Amino acid sequence: MMRFLTYLILVPFLWVSSASAGERPVLVELYTSQGCSSCPPADALLLKLAARDDVIALSLHVDYWDYIGWKDIFADPAHTARQRGYAKAGHRKMVYTPQMIINGTDHVVGNRPKDVNALIRRHQAAPGRVALSVVRKGDQVQIEARATAAINTPLVVQIARVTPQRTVAIERGENAGLTLSHANVVTDLSELARWNTARPLTLKTPVNPDQPVVVIVQRPGYGAVEAVAQLR
Repeated sequence: MMRFLTYLILVPFLWVSSASAGERPVLVELYTSQGCSSCPPADALLLKLAARDDVIALSLHVDYWDYIGWKDIFADPAHTARQRGYAKAGHRKMVYTPQMIINGTDHVVGNRPKDVNALIRRHQAAPGRVALSVVRKGDQVQIEARATAAINTPLVVQIARVTPQRTVAIERGENAGLTLSHANVVTDLSELARWNTARPLTLKTPVNPDQPVVVIVQRPGYGAVEAVAQLR
Protein backbone atom coordinates (compact mmCIF):
# COMPACT_ATOMS: atom_id res chain seq x y z
CA MET A 1 0.00 0.00 0.00
CA MET A 2 1.35 3.41 -0.96
CA ARG A 3 2.09 5.54 2.07
CA PHE A 4 0.91 9.13 2.35
CA LEU A 5 1.77 11.92 4.74
CA THR A 6 -0.54 14.93 4.82
CA TYR A 7 0.53 18.32 6.07
CA LEU A 8 -0.62 21.89 6.00
CA ILE A 9 0.78 24.09 3.26
CA LEU A 10 1.56 27.18 5.03
CA VAL A 11 34.48 9.92 -18.04
CA PRO A 12 36.02 12.77 -16.07
CA PHE A 13 34.45 15.07 -18.64
CA LEU A 14 30.78 15.45 -19.38
CA TRP A 15 29.11 17.86 -21.76
CA VAL A 16 25.34 18.05 -22.00
CA SER A 17 24.05 20.10 -24.92
CA SER A 18 20.46 21.16 -24.42
CA ALA A 19 19.85 22.92 -27.70
CA SER A 20 17.60 20.20 -29.16
CA ALA A 21 15.29 17.49 -27.95
CA GLY A 22 16.70 14.08 -27.07
CA GLU A 23 20.21 15.30 -26.29
CA ARG A 24 19.94 15.82 -22.54
CA PRO A 25 19.43 13.36 -19.69
CA VAL A 26 16.29 13.44 -17.59
CA LEU A 27 16.52 13.80 -13.80
CA VAL A 28 14.49 11.30 -11.77
CA GLU A 29 14.31 11.87 -8.01
CA LEU A 30 12.91 8.97 -5.97
CA TYR A 31 11.54 9.81 -2.52
CA THR A 32 11.63 6.53 -0.62
CA SER A 33 11.93 4.95 2.81
CA GLN A 34 13.18 1.61 4.08
CA GLY A 35 10.16 1.64 6.41
CA CYS A 36 7.65 1.75 3.53
CA SER A 37 6.32 -1.61 2.35
CA SER A 38 5.47 -0.30 -1.13
CA CYS A 39 8.93 1.18 -1.74
CA PRO A 40 11.10 -1.86 -2.60
CA PRO A 41 9.71 -2.15 -6.18
CA ALA A 42 10.45 1.56 -6.71
CA ASP A 43 13.99 1.10 -5.35
CA ALA A 44 14.45 -1.77 -7.81
CA LEU A 45 13.14 0.38 -10.67
CA LEU A 46 15.56 3.17 -9.77
CA LEU A 47 18.45 0.69 -10.00
CA LYS A 48 17.45 0.06 -13.62
CA LEU A 49 17.02 3.74 -14.37
CA ALA A 50 20.43 4.53 -12.89
CA ALA A 51 22.05 2.20 -15.43
CA ARG A 52 20.65 4.19 -18.36
CA ASP A 53 22.64 6.87 -20.17
CA ASP A 54 19.58 9.02 -20.83
CA VAL A 55 18.48 9.20 -17.17
CA ILE A 56 20.15 10.54 -14.04
CA ALA A 57 18.50 8.82 -11.09
CA LEU A 58 18.75 9.93 -7.46
CA SER A 59 17.50 8.19 -4.32
CA LEU A 60 16.43 10.62 -1.57
CA HIS A 61 15.38 8.88 1.63
CA VAL A 62 12.80 10.66 3.80
CA ASP A 63 12.46 10.44 7.57
CA TYR A 64 8.72 10.58 8.22
CA TRP A 65 8.21 6.80 8.33
CA ASP A 66 11.08 6.16 10.77
CA TYR A 67 8.65 5.82 13.66
CA ILE A 68 6.90 2.67 12.40
CA GLY A 69 9.55 0.16 13.41
CA TRP A 70 12.69 0.82 11.35
CA LYS A 71 14.81 3.95 11.11
CA ASP A 72 16.02 4.38 7.53
CA ILE A 73 19.79 4.67 7.75
CA PHE A 74 19.87 7.09 4.78
CA ALA A 75 16.93 9.25 5.87
CA ASP A 76 17.57 12.99 5.94
CA PRO A 77 15.13 15.72 7.04
CA ALA A 78 16.48 17.83 4.18
CA HIS A 79 15.09 15.29 1.71
CA THR A 80 11.70 15.48 3.38
CA ALA A 81 11.85 19.28 3.16
CA ARG A 82 12.70 19.09 -0.55
CA GLN A 83 9.79 16.75 -1.23
CA ARG A 84 7.44 19.05 0.66
CA GLY A 85 8.81 21.97 -1.33
CA TYR A 86 7.85 20.21 -4.55
CA ALA A 87 4.38 19.50 -3.13
CA LYS A 88 3.87 23.14 -2.23
CA ALA A 89 5.09 24.30 -5.62
CA GLY A 90 2.64 21.92 -7.29
CA HIS A 91 -0.25 22.93 -4.98
CA ARG A 92 -0.50 19.39 -3.59
CA LYS A 93 -1.63 18.81 -0.01
CA MET A 94 0.30 15.63 0.68
CA VAL A 95 3.59 13.84 0.16
CA TYR A 96 3.92 10.11 -0.23
CA THR A 97 6.33 7.25 -0.80
CA PRO A 98 7.39 5.98 -3.20
CA GLN A 99 7.24 9.15 -5.26
CA MET A 100 9.31 10.03 -8.30
CA ILE A 101 9.74 13.64 -9.43
CA ILE A 102 10.67 13.91 -13.11
CA ASN A 103 12.77 16.94 -14.11
CA GLY A 104 11.34 18.89 -11.19
CA THR A 105 7.83 19.22 -12.60
CA ASP A 106 5.95 15.91 -12.90
CA HIS A 107 5.29 13.47 -10.07
CA VAL A 108 4.32 9.83 -10.30
CA VAL A 109 4.00 6.80 -8.04
CA GLY A 110 7.50 5.34 -8.10
CA ASN A 111 6.55 1.68 -8.44
CA ARG A 112 4.67 2.14 -11.73
CA PRO A 113 7.31 1.63 -14.48
CA LYS A 114 4.94 2.29 -17.39
CA ASP A 115 3.93 5.70 -16.02
CA VAL A 116 7.51 6.59 -15.07
CA ASN A 117 8.88 5.75 -18.50
CA ALA A 118 6.09 7.66 -20.24
CA LEU A 119 7.05 10.81 -18.33
CA ILE A 120 10.75 10.28 -19.08
CA ARG A 121 9.97 10.05 -22.80
CA ARG A 122 7.86 13.21 -22.61
CA HIS A 123 10.73 15.16 -21.10
CA GLN A 124 13.22 13.72 -23.56
CA ALA A 125 11.08 15.06 -26.41
CA ALA A 126 11.21 18.62 -25.08
CA PRO A 127 14.07 20.89 -26.22
CA GLY A 128 16.26 22.27 -23.48
CA ARG A 129 17.36 25.84 -22.81
CA VAL A 130 20.67 25.35 -20.98
CA ALA A 131 23.94 23.76 -22.09
CA LEU A 132 25.94 22.37 -19.17
CA SER A 133 29.58 21.31 -18.90
CA VAL A 134 30.95 19.52 -15.81
CA VAL A 135 34.64 18.61 -15.47
CA ARG A 136 36.41 16.92 -12.55
CA LYS A 137 39.87 18.29 -11.81
CA GLY A 138 41.34 16.44 -8.85
CA ASP A 139 39.52 17.59 -5.75
CA GLN A 140 37.41 20.16 -7.61
CA VAL A 141 34.56 20.16 -10.08
CA GLN A 142 34.42 22.92 -12.69
CA ILE A 143 30.92 23.83 -13.84
CA GLU A 144 30.16 25.88 -16.93
CA ALA A 145 26.72 26.69 -18.31
CA ARG A 146 25.13 28.92 -20.89
CA ALA A 147 21.55 29.63 -21.85
CA THR A 148 20.57 28.50 -25.36
CA ALA A 149 17.18 30.23 -25.15
CA ALA A 150 15.72 33.12 -23.17
CA ILE A 151 15.05 32.37 -19.49
CA ASN A 152 13.24 35.02 -17.47
CA THR A 153 14.52 34.07 -14.01
CA PRO A 154 17.82 33.30 -12.30
CA LEU A 155 18.51 29.57 -11.96
CA VAL A 156 19.63 27.61 -8.91
CA VAL A 157 22.85 25.62 -9.36
CA GLN A 158 23.03 22.65 -6.99
CA ILE A 159 25.39 19.73 -6.39
CA ALA A 160 24.41 16.33 -5.04
CA ARG A 161 27.00 13.98 -3.61
CA VAL A 162 25.95 10.37 -4.00
CA THR A 163 26.85 6.82 -3.08
CA PRO A 164 26.40 4.72 -6.25
CA GLN A 165 24.88 1.64 -4.60
CA ARG A 166 24.18 0.40 -1.09
CA THR A 167 22.59 -2.83 0.10
CA VAL A 168 20.94 -2.98 3.52
CA ALA A 169 19.37 -5.86 5.48
CA ILE A 170 16.16 -4.62 7.10
CA GLU A 171 15.69 -6.10 10.56
CA ARG A 172 12.40 -4.58 11.73
CA GLY A 173 9.32 -2.80 10.48
CA GLU A 174 7.20 -3.48 7.41
CA ASN A 175 10.17 -4.69 5.34
CA ALA A 176 11.67 -6.89 8.07
CA GLY A 177 13.68 -9.75 6.59
CA LEU A 178 14.25 -8.07 3.22
CA THR A 179 17.60 -7.04 1.82
CA LEU A 180 17.19 -3.83 -0.18
CA SER A 181 19.52 -2.33 -2.77
CA HIS A 182 19.53 1.41 -3.40
CA ALA A 183 21.07 3.30 -6.33
CA ASN A 184 22.68 6.75 -6.20
CA VAL A 185 21.87 7.46 -2.57
CA VAL A 186 22.10 11.20 -1.98
CA THR A 187 24.35 11.98 0.99
CA ASP A 188 24.36 15.76 0.52
CA LEU A 189 22.47 18.18 -1.70
CA SER A 190 23.46 21.83 -1.53
CA GLU A 191 23.04 25.05 -3.45
CA LEU A 192 26.16 26.47 -5.08
CA ALA A 193 24.93 29.63 -6.76
CA ARG A 194 22.09 31.66 -8.22
CA TRP A 195 22.89 32.17 -11.88
CA ASN A 196 21.78 35.13 -13.98
CA THR A 197 21.44 33.43 -17.36
CA ALA A 198 22.13 36.65 -19.26
CA ARG A 199 25.80 35.72 -18.87
CA PRO A 200 27.58 32.36 -19.05
CA LEU A 201 28.30 30.64 -15.75
CA THR A 202 31.71 29.43 -14.57
CA LEU A 203 32.35 28.17 -11.05
CA LYS A 204 34.37 25.59 -9.14
CA THR A 205 33.54 23.62 -6.00
CA PRO A 206 35.59 21.17 -3.89
CA VAL A 207 34.66 17.48 -4.00
CA ASN A 208 36.02 14.15 -2.90
CA PRO A 209 37.99 12.94 -5.94
CA ASP A 210 36.43 9.47 -5.69
CA GLN A 211 32.81 10.41 -4.99
CA PRO A 212 30.24 10.66 -7.78
CA VAL A 213 28.39 13.96 -8.04
CA VAL A 214 25.36 15.28 -9.87
CA VAL A 215 25.00 18.94 -10.87
CA ILE A 216 21.43 20.25 -11.18
CA VAL A 217 20.43 23.55 -12.76
CA GLN A 218 16.86 24.29 -11.72
CA ARG A 219 14.31 27.07 -11.63
CA PRO A 220 13.87 28.54 -8.15
CA GLY A 221 11.05 27.48 -5.86
CA TYR A 222 11.36 23.79 -6.76
CA GLY A 223 10.71 24.49 -10.41
CA ALA A 224 11.70 22.81 -13.65
CA VAL A 225 15.14 21.27 -14.05
CA GLU A 226 16.76 23.02 -17.00
CA ALA A 227 19.91 20.86 -17.10
CA VAL A 228 21.56 18.04 -15.18
CA ALA A 229 24.90 16.25 -15.46
CA GLN A 230 26.58 13.41 -13.60
CA LEU A 231 30.20 12.55 -12.92
CA ARG A 232 30.53 8.94 -11.79
